[in-house]
Amino acid sequence: MPETLFLFDRPEAVAPWSAIDDRVMGGVSRSALRFDPAGHAVFSGQVAPDNNGGFASVRASVSPLAAGDIDAIELVVRGDGRRYKLNLRIDHGFDGINYQAAFAPPAGIWTRQELALADFQPTWRGRMIPDAPALRGARIEQVGLMIADRQFGGFELAIQGIWARRE
Repeated sequence: MPETLFLFDRPEAVAPWSAIDDRVMGGVSRSALRFDPAGHAVFSGQVAPDNNGGFASVRASVSPLAAGDIDAIELVVRGDGRRYKLNLRIDHGFDGINYQAAFAPPAGIWTRQELALADFQPTWRGRMIPDAPALRGARIEQVGLMIADRQFGGFELAIQGIWARRE
């Protein structure tokens, strides 16, 4: 049975999410996670290359997983034809190692995206960290969404929810 991490069916579901864009390094990209009255959240904004920028992200803390370790993270999303990353962090810090997995949902239709924990790569500020601690689902403390990789311009990813899965 999947464990719900976030279900975006109410306006208050987006309240714990904060934008962390390239503005922290002098860039000008902007993003937000907002509630859509149709009953889901929307991660949207503008990614700009100005001032060595080029990424937009949102993240929130997550409660410890009730049943311990997991095998995958599942999202139900409606894409815009762009590639996104799901970020997992094993601490509550602002800066540090992000475990990232990319996904590219088709534009305009709701799809289920399952990302195996084994596919998440440890990075720090966009660089691979080969000697990072192994990602274990029981240690996940923050979850985030990101768009980067020179995908400039407006973006919009609709999201119904995020779940932890066990095989």
